[in-house]
Amino acid sequence: MTVADRWLLPDGVDEILPEEAQNIEKLRRLLLDLYHSWGYDFVIPPLIEFSESLLIGLGSDVDLQTFKMVDQLSGRALAIRADITPQTARMDAHSICSAGPARLCYAGTVVHTKPKSLLASRTPIEVGAELYGDDSASSDSEVILLMLETLQLAGAEQVHLDLGHVGIYRSLVKVAGLAGDQEQALFEALQRKAMTEVDALIEASAIDEKYAQMLRQLARLNGDRSVLEKARGLLAEAPLDVLEAIDYLDQVAECIATRKPSIALYFDLSELRGYHYHTGLVFAALVPGHGQALANGGRYDDVGAVFGRGRPATGFSADLKALGGLGKSQSLAHSGSVFAPESDDPLLWQSIQDLREKGERVVCGLASQQPNKECDRVLEKTDGVWQVKPLR
Repeated sequence: MTVADRWLLPDGVDEILPEEAQNIEKLRRLLLDLYHSWGYDFVIPPLIEFSESLLIGLGSDVDLQTFKMVDQLSGRALAIRADITPQTARMDAHSICSAGPARLCYAGTVVHTKPKSLLASRTPIEVGAELYGDDSASSDSEVILLMLETLQLAGAEQVHLDLGHVGIYRSLVKVAGLAGDQEQALFEALQRKAMTEVDALIEASAIDEKYAQMLRQLARLNGDRSVLEKARGLLAEAPLDVLEAIDYLDQVAECIATRKPSIALYFDLSELRGYHYHTGLVFAALVPGHGQALANGGRYDDVGAVFGRGRPATGFSADLKALGGLGKSQSLAHSGSVFAPESDDPLLWQSIQDLREKGERVVCGLASQQPNKECDRVLEKTDGVWQVKPLR
């Protein structure tokens, strides 16, 4: 590498300069205060862990996103976290061990081997909240409402909420008796919304026509809330847990529609985001102008079982960097700075400290320094008293 190239960063790895960094940090504090007001306790999981602890039970999608190395102290394999959610599940199961529901929140950098989308960062700052110990629609509704509050605080407008339930597809595939490779092929086709391919795969699988027809219809069951009633008719002969999942979706949707009537609801019964990770309801928040979901989550019951304590769990996460780019920066920006000239006057130092205690930003000038563009006021001594005056 030449001297001229040493400033280069790896693809997908970005640095955050002062103005954007300040905006992101202020938003982080606001969000953590929001989560605290909802009863969520802040935790800081480690950046690295033993890989068998960090990756166990999470499926290949998380494994492929995770950087791995060898610990020079123990010789064991280490992994850099690609997702904080499983870490909070471990903390709930092994470290906190509360008897009833536990609410945890977090904000920290994660590292991905590959970006999740073309323009995504490989080092997103993941912010989110998790609720453990309750398997009701009320806990899923609470987490979704908190996610929507997160987007609102960040300045998101025209939010669309996508709702699905991986249990519907999982149950239909099981009763249809699809083999592992057939299920994987169908899963991939559904993720691409490749309907012709979906139909061809189902046709070639030689499964019972009743279940084949249900799987064909599942791929097309998406739209507004009327989709749920349509699903009840088309999937009337499906296993009971399929119909229970549809009712569960309806119950959550009713709560969201009542408390957030301005949110547009969209249902996709073949949405399998996090299929190898989630166990029930899945959801995502989308905003016009952004190709990827700004926040998403779902239910992932019993992940903590690998740590000795399986519990119901639901949560969401978002990239703080992406949230910071939603146009909220103007309202979060600081209100300018006060420039203090270089002086050994103890009264000036006391005035500077008084201003800082009041929340003002004060820049102490050096011999070679003039007020920069952020300074809109200056401390001047008038009649023996240091006073803040507009910068001329």
